[in-house]
Amino acid sequence: MGVEGCTKCIKYLLFVFNFIFWLAGGIILGVALWLRHDSQTTNILYLQLGEKPAPNTFYVGIYILIAVGAVMMFVGFLGCYGAIQESQCLLGTFFTCLVILFACEVAAGIWGFVNKDQIAKDVKQFYDQALQQALMGESDSSNAKAVVKTFHETLDCCGSDIVTATFTPVWREDLCRKDSLKSFFENTNCHKKIDDLFSGKLYLIGIAAVVVAVIMIFEMILSMVLCCGIRNSSVY
Repeated sequence: MGVEGCTKCIKYLLFVFNFIFWLAGGIILGVALWLRHDSQTTNILYLQLGEKPAPNTFYVGIYILIAVGAVMMFVGFLGCYGAIQESQCLLGTFFTCLVILFACEVAAGIWGFVNKDQIAKDVKQFYDQALQQALMGESDSSNAKAVVKTFHETLDCCGSDIVTATFTPVWREDLCRKDSLKSFFENTNCHKKIDDLFSGKLYLIGIAAVVVAVIMIFEMILSMVLCCGIRNSSVY
């Protein structure tokens, strides 16, 4: 016997929310894949200075986001099917998956909040090390020059926040473009551009996480109410 009245409305409301949740999972998966293959981040984070690779903390977060998007699509489908079939077993499994996913999202959010400044800091330190090697003409300077030029061309910047390191490359056409003097006076040093690059992407991820968290809370409430309604209808 199927559910009736308000419980039936909750059933279809849960289906709609799950469909939105499934779409959100697809969007998050798509955004994560875009961030993973974005030309700016890949150009920078695939660099290697001697035997030292660029920091990969950002990619750790992206891989977590890819996994979350894929799991969300699976859980959303499970919730849609469970709601239409009025299956307490499927809805119970769906609710459990939601709780686990919500806990993982909270943990990932805490990790992201703690590491949000560290990501840009690590990349800036990597850039400064390469810049210093390139300017000082160390044994690995040819590799360092390639790393520095990739930063400058990708981010359209030149130099860092350190004054001595900022003034020097302005006059080094082998490191900066000929219009680098103009860039310097426009305050487009690489430290600022690195901050802008990662803060913008992390802001986008944060908005997506908040929206998904709100949807998940609604779905947990609706799934509990629907399970209770199905149980009561089966008794009567």
